[in-house]
Amino acid sequence: MIGRALDAGCVPVSLLLERKHVEGQGKEIISRCGEIPVYTAEFDVLTKLTGFKLTRGMLCAMKRPKLPSVEELCQASSRLVILENIMNPTNIGAIFRSAAALGMDGVLLTSDCSNPLYRRAIRVSMGTVFQIPWTFLDSSWPLPGISELKNHGFHTVSMALRCDSVSIDDPKLSSKQKLAVILGSEGEGLLDETIDNCDDTVCIPMFHGVDSLNVAAASAVAFW
Repeated sequence: MIGRALDAGCVPVSLLLERKHVEGQGKEIISRCGEIPVYTAEFDVLTKLTGFKLTRGMLCAMKRPKLPSVEELCQASSRLVILENIMNPTNIGAIFRSAAALGMDGVLLTSDCSNPLYRRAIRVSMGTVFQIPWTFLDSSWPLPGISELKNHGFHTVSMALRCDSVSIDDPKLSSKQKLAVILGSEGEGLLDETIDNCDDTVCIPMFHGVDSLNVAAASAVAFW
């Protein structure tokens, strides 16, 4: 994950790692970081300092990269993901990983979403939060946010449990030159106002009495 962040141009500030990794698996990362402080200790000490067992034995503090504007991201993308009020960082990370693996171009998040640069979101995403362009929408969501997407040529699709939904494998969706897939919060789903202003509503077929999927699992199905 640190390597992917460096590949994306993130600027390191300092490193914290197990002492055994200085000449081991952390050596290459250290060499890439230039003249920055490198702090080391034994595993038990690091666990007490950080409050958790240090995953893979290394942490890196970095300066947050400048985010693109919504307009820049819309202009550069043909397949967009919009996340509405998704607060669980594990879900955020998993959605980013699916977005990267399954060919989405960018992610827009409403202001109530968990930040993709939260440590757990980064870890669950396997560092793909540094590979997929993303930015936050302003407080104007869902309107005029959806109108802005349509002005950029996006066909907007809300993932929701509605009886008038379009089939997820409807050819008209995959044929759209620019498509924006909108996913809602873990508990409440999408706002009614969001659904009502989208071009289509899509529902994943369910069996055995299951009414829905976790939003991260649903995202992978939708992106595919």
